[in-house]
Amino acid sequence: MTPLKKITKNHRLGFIGLGHLGSPMARRLLAAGFPMVVYNRDRNKTKALSTLGAEVARDPGRLASEVDVVLSCVADGAAVEAVYLGAGGVLRNARPGTRIIEMSTVGADTSRRLYRIAREFGISVLDVAVSGSTPTAEAGMLTLLGGGDRQDFDAAEAVFAAIAKQWFFMGPSGSGVSMKLVVNTLLGIGMQAIAEAVTLGASLGLQRDLLFETLAKTAVVSPVQVGKLASTKRHDYTSQFPIRLMKKDFGLALSAATRAGLSLPATEAAAAVNGVETANGGEEDFSAVVRRMELQAGAETSLPPAA
Repeated sequence: MTPLKKITKNHRLGFIGLGHLGSPMARRLLAAGFPMVVYNRDRNKTKALSTLGAEVARDPGRLASEVDVVLSCVADGAAVEAVYLGAGGVLRNARPGTRIIEMSTVGADTSRRLYRIAREFGISVLDVAVSGSTPTAEAGMLTLLGGGDRQDFDAAEAVFAAIAKQWFFMGPSGSGVSMKLVVNTLLGIGMQAIAEAVTLGASLGLQRDLLFETLAKTAVVSPVQVGKLASTKRHDYTSQFPIRLMKKDFGLALSAATRAGLSLPATEAAAAVNGVETANGGEEDFSAVVRRMELQAGAETSLPPAA
């Protein structure tokens, strides 16, 4: 098989979805020298990138008609289908040979469906799931998890290098998003474990600040959890990964487990607490489950419930 031509800065990129991760990724690609067209449903989110030199498209179809590579990072599977499969969407307006790097966290079935339909248009699709937070994206230190055709993945190295510290090819279409569900299941359960552990410590009479500081220095806590302990100790739940998105990812993981005939009791329990906190609006960080557990236990009586 003849290797695909590698993506270079001579190729024009289109970026759809300028949220918590999409906006910093698009900024880094612009800074790396890629010419870019952007689209976001809320056009206010395109203004900052426009001042940096990006063109703004009026819809996904117009964007697709003007670029060589389309990247997207949108909220869920329904948004992916709207962006790509509608009459004004990407596939009906892109040129044959266009490459798609779809970076949303969706179910593997959504990724595989997009891959199959795109092939009918002569368009290649990678699912390249993103592991990291907003600060990680701003620093270009994301981890990327890819699914699709290996030659497409290898050809996109210049794009990956502008936004990530490492990238892994996981297998056929759907493999990247499947690995992301594995990662986020562990991330979400781990945060629930932290919430329960610190609440237990407080209920046993341990001084709260000392409890958080000491736990952060033990071998059982991951680097990500160390950061979360520092912020939750200050009651700081500023969003780096919104809890509503963690709720969505728990749902995807549990649905996939059901189809596979698996029971995931720890995931189910963590998802239940996550769901209660999401009802408060869902825009705070997923670490807000710490506050939820403290309030539930009466361990933090001076802290009012979330609005």
